[in-house]
Amino acid sequence: MGRLLDRYIHRRVIARWREALRGAAEAPEPQLRQQRDEARKLRSQLDMLIHKADGRLARPRMGSMQFPKPLGTDWCWRPDLWRGPLSRPGVASAPRRAQMNRQVTLFHDCPLAEIGMRQTRNSSDKDLAAFGLTVDVFGFSGSFLSLSVELPPEAAHGLTKQHLMRTDVQIELEQPLEMFARLNIQHGPNTEQVLRKLDLSNPSNSVDFDLAHLPLNESRIEKIWLDLIFDNPRMNRATLRDLTFCRHHRADL
Repeated sequence: MGRLLDRYIHRRVIARWREALRGAAEAPEPQLRQQRDEARKLRSQLDMLIHKADGRLARPRMGSMQFPKPLGTDWCWRPDLWRGPLSRPGVASAPRRAQMNRQVTLFHDCPLAEIGMRQTRNSSDKDLAAFGLTVDVFGFSGSFLSLSVELPPEAAHGLTKQHLMRTDVQIELEQPLEMFARLNIQHGPNTEQVLRKLDLSNPSNSVDFDLAHLPLNESRIEKIWLDLIFDNPRMNRATLRDLTFCRHHRADL
């Protein structure tokens, strides 16, 4: 009965506003003013409902951890920025250290700071991540621009030199540029780095960082982070539609 009553009330409300619309041209001004104020209040609530519904019902789903993983993966992760909405979705005129959240930070040394970044909602059928990150660069006279992503402590638990650390990046560029991925591993007072160049001829990039030749102290690994380095990013827009990490053992020979 409750559902029947709700549907009846809903039909009556729609009929009321349809009737008000038909009579708006001849309605007295006090009545028209009251109807306008009521319509504005109703529109505000409806707009908020539509916004929240679109966010929940849009694909891909928020919080998704689905993405391809190599055989033998024992840890995988997609940063929060690509999984759910941020409390602060963007930064305009980014300072030299611009933090989007506790995991993702933009670094640069451009004095004019004509750089902006914002979180965007993915909607393509090919997208697996709910959100992406767009970086807009206008005039750029600095020497470096990099996006730093700090991995959670679980990435270091049980990490050995027999592991391969894989990073998958889906990126769209307005203009071609060179881009590098650098994995940093802090162990005790030392930090080891592995640098790889991304092949941006393909929107999807998989980069494996081999740890076998690093002088790692496996028992003292404290922190791991990735730097995505943009070379000559002037007058360009880069959209990182997805960013994922996984850790797997190399095949035994």
